[in-house]
Amino acid sequence: MLKVGVLGAGHLGKIHLRLLNESPEYNLIGFFDPDAKNSEKVAEEFGYSYFDNIDSLMDEVDVVDIVTPTLSHYECAKKAMEKGKHVFIEKPITNTLDEAKELLRIEDENNVKGQVGHVERFNPAFGAVKDKIKDPMFIETHRLAEFNPRGTDVPVVLDLMIHDIDVILSVVGSEVKKINASGVSVISKSPDIANARIEFENGCVANLTASRISLKNMRKSRFFQRDAYISVDFLEKVEVVKMKDAPEVPGEFDMVLQNAEGEKKQIYFENPEILNNNAIKDELETFAEAINNNSTPVVTLKQGSQALDVALQIISSFKN
Repeated sequence: MLKVGVLGAGHLGKIHLRLLNESPEYNLIGFFDPDAKNSEKVAEEFGYSYFDNIDSLMDEVDVVDIVTPTLSHYECAKKAMEKGKHVFIEKPITNTLDEAKELLRIEDENNVKGQVGHVERFNPAFGAVKDKIKDPMFIETHRLAEFNPRGTDVPVVLDLMIHDIDVILSVVGSEVKKINASGVSVISKSPDIANARIEFENGCVANLTASRISLKNMRKSRFFQRDAYISVDFLEKVEVVKMKDAPEVPGEFDMVLQNAEGEKKQIYFENPEILNNNAIKDELETFAEAINNNSTPVVTLKQGSQALDVALQIISSFKN
């Protein structure tokens, strides 16, 4: 069991504390949060050990789980890795790209591992179809959320859209060529709704929409590729529509389309099995496996940096 300490005891921090405490992969040593009053309340309510000094906690653990506001990610991760600790960092990896690049250097210099909390990679709906997504050429995503004051200190791109950016980068496998985007501040001081069009070097185009002022929640992505259309509802539904050459004599209930050249294609549906899981628990435990097996984490600090890079390019294009 890896000894782990958590930085941050807010809403998400408490979820991490509970899951780490339950996990057979970890031995939860305790947590640190600068809000002493909240920390004492959490320690008293759940029985976790509260450290009033960040260095004291780091010195006692193998892994530091950083669930603090984004502005402090860099300093927390830098301190932990320079002490030789592995780090799990909630998304986005850091506040600036320079900070992210510096963490990559520190990770390599200290021979430690890092993982970024892009939790949708562990979503069971995405997991059921990710191996079927091959060379998509058009992607459309909608991530809409009801308004919640928590998280509005950053643009909706870093709050919500970055989930889809990471997923898209993981399946496209090509360099970004061009980005066009627009964002509007409706309630917050930073944009609450945004749309981005990302063009990749291989010809793939992704159209992303994110909003935190919706009347209902939606987390859908659609992937279009040669002979297949894959729809992923990250609220745990998937649909795979495929096409193949139609048989000489179609069955009575076969769906067949004919193009202008006279080629006939049969449409058929797949419904992959979705295995229920706790995505946050899975991302934390796969990180433990990567440390113990000396293997590559599912979402590396480099991948987290790439997602941040694209997100910041989207934000900067709002001003143009």
